[in-house]
Amino acid sequence: MAEPSRDERFMRWALDLAARGLGRVEPNPMVGALVVQGDQVVGEGYHACFGGPHAETEALQQAGAEARGAELFVTLEPCCHHGKTPPCTDAILAPGIRRVVAAVTDPFPEVAGRGLALLRQAGLEVEVGVLETEARRLNAAHFKRQATGLPLVIAKWAMTLDGRIATATGEARWISSEESRRRVHEIRRIADAVLVGARTAQVDQPSLTVRLVEPLSGRGQPTRVILDESLLIDPQHEPVRSARAVPVVIYTTAEAIADHSDRAAAASAAGAELVTVPKDETGVSPEAVLQNLGRRGMSRFLVEGGARLLGSFFTGGLVDRVMVFVSPKILGSTGALGPVAGPSSRKIAEAVTIADLEVSHVGPDLLIEGRIGKF
Repeated sequence: MAEPSRDERFMRWALDLAARGLGRVEPNPMVGALVVQGDQVVGEGYHACFGGPHAETEALQQAGAEARGAELFVTLEPCCHHGKTPPCTDAILAPGIRRVVAAVTDPFPEVAGRGLALLRQAGLEVEVGVLETEARRLNAAHFKRQATGLPLVIAKWAMTLDGRIATATGEARWISSEESRRRVHEIRRIADAVLVGARTAQVDQPSLTVRLVEPLSGRGQPTRVILDESLLIDPQHEPVRSARAVPVVIYTTAEAIADHSDRAAAASAAGAELVTVPKDETGVSPEAVLQNLGRRGMSRFLVEGGARLLGSFFTGGLVDRVMVFVSPKILGSTGALGPVAGPSSRKIAEAVTIADLEVSHVGPDLLIEGRIGKF
C-alpha cells in the first residue's frame, strides 16, 4: 500500500476531528478543519453542535496571526452564505490564507461549488477531492438528504450463527451479548428515530430508548416509530405507555383509524402521534414513512425489526447500511425465525449485495457492517 501524501495525512486528521460531531450537529454535516503552516498544525477545529461555530472559524481563531500565508484543510466545501453563522469564506479570506484543500464539494444548494469558486476568484489556490470517498462516507446522511430528501437508513439485527433472530415461539432475549446491546445503544443515541413493526412492539414491548450509555447532551432520546397498519398496538404497554416522556409516532392507515377509532383515541390519549400513510404490498408503505421522516428533518434512522418489517425495507431498496450482530450460538430449530422475510420465489441473482464490509469483535459476538448502494 502506498504511503499517504502530505495532503492526505492532514485531511485524515481533519476527518477524525469532524467525526467528533457525530450525533450532535444533525441535520448539519460533520466538518473538521486544520490550519497548517509549513508542516505544522497551528489551528484545528470541528463543528461541535447544531447552530454552533463552524470548523473553519474554530481552526482559524486558534491559529490567530499564524494563519497568514497558511493552508486550510477542510473536510467539506466552506459555506458562502449567511445561515446560523456568517459565511466561512469571509473568515478564510480575512487572515490571508493562501491555499484551501477541501475533501468534497457541498451539495447544499446555497453552496454547491460557489464557496470554492469564490475563494479561487479571490486568488487562493484551491484543491478539492482529497479523501473524497472517506468524506462522503462520513457525511452519508447529509449527502443522501440533499440528493433525495430521505434519512439514511440503518438496518440492525442480532442473530445466532445459524441465522435465527428468535425461537419458534418468538423468544429473543438475549441472543446477543451485553457488549453488543451496549453498542446498539451507542447507535441509538446518534439516531433521530428508531423503528419497529407492530408485532415486535406487541411481543417484546421494547422501550427503544438509550439506556446502556448516556444520551448525548442536548440531544435527548430518539423518536420511537412503529409501523402498524391494523392499529394492533396496546397503549398500556411500551413503547406507547411512555409516549409523553419520549415521542412515539405510529404510522398507520386511514382505514385502520376509521375501523378502530377507540384504539386510535387511546393511543393519542397516551401521547402517541398517529400519522396516516398509503399502503403497499407489504403493508404500511415504508417509502412513505421515510418521506415523512425526511420532511421532519431527520437524518439517521435505525430499523430494528422484525423480519417482515426489515423485509419490506430491503424489498423497497430503502436500506443504506446494515449492522448484524452474530452470536456464537446455534439454535438448530426449523421453525425459528430468520432476520429478513420476503418472497419465497426470490433467486440468488436477486440477493442484496453488501459492500465495504467491516467485521469486528464485540464481546463474544461478531459485528458485520456494510453499505448498500450509493450512500
